[in-house]
Amino acid sequence: MKHNAEVQESRHDGLKWAVVVTLLVLAVVGNTYFADQALLYRVLGVVVLSVGAALVALTTTKGRDLVELARSAKKEIQRVVWPTRQETVQTTAIVLVAVLVVGLMLWLIDTLLGWAMSGVIG
Repeated sequence: MKHNAEVQESRHDGLKWAVVVTLLVLAVVGNTYFADQALLYRVLGVVVLSVGAALVALTTTKGRDLVELARSAKKEIQRVVWPTRQETVQTTAIVLVAVLVVGLMLWLIDTLLGWAMSGVIG
């Protein structure tokens, strides 16, 4: 029974995506057609049509999957153990010192090679 409902929903998904594309095309074409109107009205029209397209897209199977993915990602982020302020400062300091040391080494090598090449070339 559930499989039949999923098949029925997937049949309507094509129609829903067609509505989404139509709304987005209307937003672009309408923005161009009404170019002589105030910018505020054109922006409001594009926003309203885009929100409508997003709402229709979220009712599709892929849209519901996207919402479920977002919920799962939010739960996963809440489980992350974030570093303390002290750990963040220490790690940042280590990275800065390492970058400074490597930069100085590369500058020294470049200077020595430049001096050697100028000696060879004359």
